[in-house]
Amino acid sequence: MNNYNLKLAVIGTGGWGKNHVRVLNDLGVLYAVCDSDENRLQHISKKYKINCYSGLDELLEKEQGLDACLVCTPTKTHFPIAQKIIRRKINIFVEKPLSFSSAECEELTKLSKQYKVILTTGYIERFNPAIQDLKHIIEENTYGELLMMEFHRENRMPLHIKDVGIIYDTSVHDIDTALFIFDSRPTVVFARSGKKFHSSEDFATIMLGFQNQKVAIIASNWITPKKVRRFSAVCSEGIITGDFITQEIKIDDENKTLIPRRTFEEPLTLELENFLKALSGKITKFLVTPEEASAVTKIAEAALISSNTGAPVYLEY
Repeated sequence: MNNYNLKLAVIGTGGWGKNHVRVLNDLGVLYAVCDSDENRLQHISKKYKINCYSGLDELLEKEQGLDACLVCTPTKTHFPIAQKIIRRKINIFVEKPLSFSSAECEELTKLSKQYKVILTTGYIERFNPAIQDLKHIIEENTYGELLMMEFHRENRMPLHIKDVGIIYDTSVHDIDTALFIFDSRPTVVFARSGKKFHSSEDFATIMLGFQNQKVAIIASNWITPKKVRRFSAVCSEGIITGDFITQEIKIDDENKTLIPRRTFEEPLTLELENFLKALSGKITKFLVTPEEASAVTKIAEAALISSNTGAPVYLEY
């Protein structure tokens, strides 16, 4: 049942895109999909009974009245696809990262303002209940000032990733989360990365230096077989550790350890509900702005430059 009275289309249904298709169908707003893979289209058409297209131009011509499109295609295709959709005055959700270059991100941002459409990016960890809990703790200053964050994200390389390395595919999640929690952007980036089994970098460690000596360390790899998604936040009067997968957090101070109970919620559903509410004009909370998404890409660019040159990269926004 469509409680939002909206019509959405998903472009790219492999990899993460198939999850968007599933959730949007559950929310009653899935109206059409587009994919170059005919086998996928046949499967989706049979399963969801919706209109399917093999080309973006055909979708945009035949499906009038779309409220938004979700772009879930490879990173280096985001810019031309998003540009075309925005020029049709259709709201758009682009899976992370917004684009491969910060210049392209800035151009999409300008276009979204020119054509007066919502442009957002799928930095899903903002909607993870563990991160929402952490954000609340930091804002309430419950355990003092946040000084340092660490992120560890490990797994085998996803088979559908072909055009970028681990920094643009994986590390960007934690770059965005660090910016979200610190409510600030780093002034310096220093990184080391390498490749062992893949054509692009498959392991990386990134340091983000913020004002007032605050720091975030982001370690990611596609080497180890076990899936790890963890974070820690060091505050002046305690430390909060958490798991993105289980959504559990643990809080330690000098006197006690707390492990709050919570109900598991799917972050993708929360993220897409947020987008639908924004389309309906109901809320803006947690919606990733194009400026924020552009900053993440700029930092990812700097991490690659730093890794290649061995020098820190100083940033201005």
